[in-house]
Amino acid sequence: MKTLIFAPHRDDEIIGVGGTILKRKAAGGFVAVAIVTARKGEVLPESTQRIHEEMLSCHSFCGIDKLIEFPFAANKLEQFSRLEFNKAFFDAVREVEPDEVYLPFWGDMQKDHQMTVEGAMVALRQKYPFAPHRIYAYETLSETGINTPAINNAFVPNVFEDISTFLECKLKAMSFFQSQLHPYPDLRSLETIRALAMFRGATVNVQAAEAFMLIREIK
Repeated sequence: MKTLIFAPHRDDEIIGVGGTILKRKAAGGFVAVAIVTARKGEVLPESTQRIHEEMLSCHSFCGIDKLIEFPFAANKLEQFSRLEFNKAFFDAVREVEPDEVYLPFWGDMQKDHQMTVEGAMVALRQKYPFAPHRIYAYETLSETGINTPAINNAFVPNVFEDISTFLECKLKAMSFFQSQLHPYPDLRSLETIRALAMFRGATVNVQAAEAFMLIREIK
């Protein structure tokens, strides 16, 4: 099993898919993470370097096999040509040839999240020989569910990954991102991440789960 996660920013992959990453690795799978806004030194270089180092430590802990860093800057994706932007996603998908792909939810508040989905879906068209079997959208605390209320902004999960035995490890993985964590009741707190996992788990009668929206499945 080869898994590819597109993360708009460093830490989104753990907030949304961290338990599933650990579960795939425990089963012997290959996991790649593509950070879309990996360009360094654009805004607050010192904090960018810190979160980058936090991410590397986290990925080492999780056993992530491959890190792909796109040459784009956070909050500036609109400044890059559509051709250059889409090509980065195409190259990543072609390189990994994943069985499954995880994307942020298009209805998220952050524009970087929306553009990540749009760029990825161009590369994930089923006409390509390396098209994945499954594409999922994940939820990101502090971005999913806080946009302007509208039908297309509603995250309605229909796939649940049981991460009961991986929840504590997910929290440990997220704890590497000290620069991004805040005290509860902030949405980016370990307590909130635990609460969401327990709520999603209770929805399907397991101890903890990550919830996804299935975008496409090819059997």
